[in-house]
Amino acid sequence: MTATVRLAGCDLPTAHGQFQLHVFGPEAGPEEVLAAVHRPQPTDGQTPLVRMHSACATGDLLGSLTCDCGPQLATSLHLIGTSDYGILLYMLRHEGRGIGLAAKIRAYTLMDQGYDTVAANAAVGAPADARDYRPAADALTWLGVASVHLATNNPGKIDAFRAAGIAVDRVPLSGFVTPANRDYLHQKDTLLGHLNSSGAAAAY
Repeated sequence: MTATVRLAGCDLPTAHGQFQLHVFGPEAGPEEVLAAVHRPQPTDGQTPLVRMHSACATGDLLGSLTCDCGPQLATSLHLIGTSDYGILLYMLRHEGRGIGLAAKIRAYTLMDQGYDTVAANAAVGAPADARDYRPAADALTWLGVASVHLATNNPGKIDAFRAAGIAVDRVPLSGFVTPANRDYLHQKDTLLGHLNSSGAAAAY
Protein backbone atom coordinates (compact mmCIF):
# COMPACT_ATOMS: atom_id res chain seq x y z
CA MET A 1 0.00 0.00 0.00
CA THR A 2 1.25 3.50 -0.89
CA ALA A 3 2.08 5.60 2.16
CA THR A 4 -0.52 8.13 3.28
CA VAL A 5 0.87 11.65 3.81
CA ARG A 6 -0.57 15.06 4.62
CA LEU A 7 -1.03 16.93 1.35
CA ALA A 8 -2.52 20.26 2.46
CA GLY A 9 -4.24 22.07 5.30
CA CYS A 10 -5.96 25.28 6.36
CA ASP A 11 -8.23 26.82 8.99
CA LEU A 12 -11.93 27.06 8.12
CA PRO A 13 -14.77 28.83 9.94
CA THR A 14 -18.02 26.88 9.50
CA ALA A 15 -21.62 26.85 10.71
CA HIS A 16 -20.52 24.09 13.08
CA GLY A 17 -17.57 26.00 14.53
CA GLN A 18 -13.92 26.61 13.72
CA PHE A 19 -12.17 23.69 12.05
CA GLN A 20 -8.63 22.91 11.02
CA LEU A 21 -8.64 20.99 7.74
CA HIS A 22 -6.06 18.44 6.64
CA VAL A 23 -6.05 16.52 3.35
CA PHE A 24 -4.36 13.12 3.28
CA GLY A 25 -3.49 10.67 0.54
CA PRO A 26 -0.54 9.21 -1.38
CA GLU A 27 2.05 11.84 -2.28
CA ALA A 28 1.22 11.43 -5.98
CA GLY A 29 -2.54 11.48 -5.26
CA PRO A 30 -5.41 11.00 -5.32
CA GLU A 31 -6.71 12.58 -2.15
CA GLU A 32 -8.19 9.98 0.22
CA VAL A 33 -9.20 11.69 3.46
CA LEU A 34 -10.41 15.13 4.47
CA ALA A 35 -9.86 15.47 8.23
CA ALA A 36 -11.79 18.32 9.85
CA VAL A 37 -10.57 18.90 13.40
CA HIS A 38 -12.57 20.89 15.96
CA ARG A 39 -10.54 21.55 19.11
CA PRO A 40 -11.31 24.99 20.55
CA GLN A 41 -9.28 24.64 23.76
CA PRO A 42 -6.60 21.95 23.40
CA THR A 43 -5.55 20.16 26.58
CA ASP A 44 -3.41 17.09 27.10
CA GLY A 45 -5.05 13.69 27.30
CA GLN A 46 -8.21 14.49 25.35
CA THR A 47 -9.87 11.67 23.41
CA PRO A 48 -11.70 13.02 20.36
CA LEU A 49 -15.17 12.16 19.14
CA VAL A 50 -14.50 10.85 15.62
CA ARG A 51 -16.79 10.18 12.70
CA MET A 52 -15.26 8.34 9.73
CA HIS A 53 -17.82 9.13 7.04
CA SER A 54 -17.90 7.59 3.57
CA ALA A 55 -18.62 10.12 0.83
CA CYS A 56 -22.22 9.82 -0.40
CA ALA A 57 -23.26 12.24 -3.12
CA THR A 58 -26.89 11.14 -3.02
CA GLY A 59 -27.23 11.31 0.75
CA ASP A 60 -24.80 14.05 1.79
CA LEU A 61 -25.52 16.46 -1.09
CA LEU A 62 -29.05 15.63 -2.27
CA GLY A 63 -30.66 14.50 0.97
CA SER A 64 -31.62 11.05 -0.30
CA LEU A 65 -34.12 9.25 1.93
CA THR A 66 -32.97 5.82 0.73
CA CYS A 67 -29.90 5.76 3.01
CA ASP A 68 -28.96 7.23 6.39
CA CYS A 69 -25.75 8.96 5.26
CA GLY A 70 -27.03 12.53 5.24
CA PRO A 71 -28.55 12.43 8.75
CA GLN A 72 -25.50 10.60 10.09
CA LEU A 73 -23.21 13.32 8.71
CA ALA A 74 -25.40 16.14 10.02
CA THR A 75 -25.67 14.58 13.47
CA SER A 76 -21.94 13.90 13.59
CA LEU A 77 -21.06 17.46 12.62
CA HIS A 78 -23.37 18.76 15.34
CA LEU A 79 -21.80 16.48 17.95
CA ILE A 80 -18.27 17.31 16.81
CA GLY A 81 -18.97 21.05 16.65
CA THR A 82 -20.34 21.09 20.20
CA SER A 83 -17.59 18.88 21.61
CA ASP A 84 -14.33 19.90 23.23
CA TYR A 85 -12.46 17.81 20.67
CA GLY A 86 -13.88 16.20 17.56
CA ILE A 87 -12.70 15.02 14.17
CA LEU A 88 -14.62 14.31 10.98
CA LEU A 89 -12.75 11.97 8.64
CA TYR A 90 -14.51 12.38 5.30
CA MET A 91 -13.50 9.48 3.06
CA LEU A 92 -13.38 10.96 -0.42
CA ARG A 93 -13.08 7.68 -2.34
CA HIS A 94 -15.66 5.63 -0.43
CA GLU A 95 -18.71 6.46 -2.54
CA GLY A 96 -21.08 3.48 -2.67
CA ARG A 97 -19.10 1.56 -0.02
CA GLY A 98 -16.05 2.06 -2.22
CA ILE A 99 -17.44 0.91 -5.58
CA GLY A 100 -17.84 4.41 -7.05
CA LEU A 101 -20.81 6.56 -7.99
CA ALA A 102 -21.66 5.00 -11.36
CA ALA A 103 -21.64 1.45 -9.99
CA LYS A 104 -23.70 2.60 -7.00
CA ILE A 105 -26.34 4.14 -9.27
CA ARG A 106 -26.48 0.93 -11.32
CA ALA A 107 -26.96 -1.01 -8.08
CA TYR A 108 -29.72 1.41 -7.03
CA THR A 109 -31.58 0.59 -10.24
CA LEU A 110 -31.48 -3.10 -9.35
CA MET A 111 -32.55 -2.41 -5.76
CA ASP A 112 -35.61 -0.65 -7.15
CA GLN A 113 -36.37 -3.97 -8.86
CA GLY A 114 -36.17 -5.91 -5.59
CA TYR A 115 -32.49 -6.83 -5.23
CA ASP A 116 -30.96 -6.44 -1.78
CA THR A 117 -27.87 -4.24 -1.47
CA VAL A 118 -25.37 -7.13 -1.54
CA ALA A 119 -27.02 -8.90 -4.48
CA ALA A 120 -27.28 -5.62 -6.39
CA ASN A 121 -23.57 -4.94 -5.98
CA ALA A 122 -22.73 -8.47 -7.11
CA ALA A 123 -24.95 -8.08 -10.18
CA VAL A 124 -22.98 -5.01 -11.30
CA GLY A 125 -19.69 -6.82 -10.72
CA ALA A 126 -18.81 -5.10 -7.46
CA PRO A 127 -18.03 -6.42 -3.97
CA ALA A 128 -20.43 -5.81 -1.11
CA ASP A 129 -17.89 -3.44 0.46
CA ALA A 130 -14.65 -2.26 -1.16
CA ARG A 131 -13.60 0.36 1.39
CA ASP A 132 -10.06 0.64 2.75
CA TYR A 133 -9.95 2.31 6.16
CA ARG A 134 -6.18 2.36 6.54
CA PRO A 135 -5.77 5.93 5.20
CA ALA A 136 -8.12 7.15 7.94
CA ALA A 137 -6.07 5.37 10.59
CA ASP A 138 -2.92 6.89 9.09
CA ALA A 139 -4.51 10.34 9.28
CA LEU A 140 -5.31 9.86 12.97
CA THR A 141 -1.77 8.71 13.62
CA TRP A 142 -0.41 11.85 11.92
CA LEU A 143 -2.75 13.92 14.10
CA GLY A 144 -1.34 12.23 17.19
CA VAL A 145 -4.57 10.44 18.08
CA ALA A 146 -4.18 7.16 19.97
CA SER A 147 -7.76 6.63 21.14
CA VAL A 148 -11.18 7.68 19.85
CA HIS A 149 -14.86 7.81 20.67
CA LEU A 150 -15.96 6.49 17.25
CA ALA A 151 -19.45 7.36 16.03
CA THR A 152 -20.36 4.33 13.93
CA ASN A 153 -22.60 1.31 13.48
CA ASN A 154 -19.98 -0.48 11.37
CA PRO A 155 -17.79 -3.03 13.19
CA GLY A 156 -15.39 -3.02 10.22
CA LYS A 157 -14.38 0.54 11.06
CA ILE A 158 -13.81 -0.38 14.69
CA ASP A 159 -11.69 -3.38 13.70
CA ALA A 160 -9.61 -1.30 11.26
CA PHE A 161 -8.73 1.30 13.86
CA ARG A 162 -7.92 -1.30 16.49
CA ALA A 163 -5.71 -3.15 14.00
CA ALA A 164 -3.80 0.11 13.56
CA GLY A 165 -3.25 0.36 17.32
CA ILE A 166 -5.96 2.95 17.99
CA ALA A 167 -8.16 2.33 21.03
CA VAL A 168 -11.87 2.58 20.19
CA ASP A 169 -14.93 3.31 22.28
CA ARG A 170 -18.04 3.05 20.09
CA VAL A 171 -20.72 5.74 19.99
CA PRO A 172 -23.89 4.37 18.29
CA LEU A 173 -25.49 6.40 15.49
CA SER A 174 -29.07 5.36 14.83
CA GLY A 175 -32.64 6.58 14.71
CA PHE A 176 -32.57 7.65 11.06
CA VAL A 177 -35.18 5.24 9.69
CA THR A 178 -37.54 6.41 6.94
CA PRO A 179 -40.11 4.43 4.96
CA ALA A 180 -37.72 4.70 2.00
CA ASN A 181 -34.65 3.29 3.79
CA ARG A 182 -36.14 0.83 6.28
CA ASP A 183 -35.37 -2.26 4.20
CA TYR A 184 -31.88 -1.03 3.31
CA LEU A 185 -30.94 -0.36 6.94
CA HIS A 186 -32.24 -3.79 7.90
CA GLN A 187 -30.05 -5.28 5.15
CA LYS A 188 -27.00 -3.44 6.48
CA ASP A 189 -27.60 -5.05 9.87
CA THR A 190 -28.43 -8.57 8.66
CA LEU A 191 -26.23 -8.87 5.55
CA LEU A 192 -23.28 -6.60 6.36
CA GLY A 193 -23.11 -7.08 10.12
CA HIS A 194 -23.78 -3.49 11.10
CA LEU A 195 -24.83 -2.78 14.68
CA ASN A 196 -28.44 -1.68 15.03
CA SER A 197 -28.55 0.77 12.12
CA SER A 198 -32.33 0.43 12.14
CA GLY A 199 -32.72 0.79 15.92
CA ALA A 200 -33.63 3.65 18.19
CA ALA A 201 -31.54 6.78 18.50
CA ALA A 202 -28.68 6.67 20.99
CA ALA A 203 -27.36 9.84 22.57
CA TYR A 204 -23.68 10.62 23.02
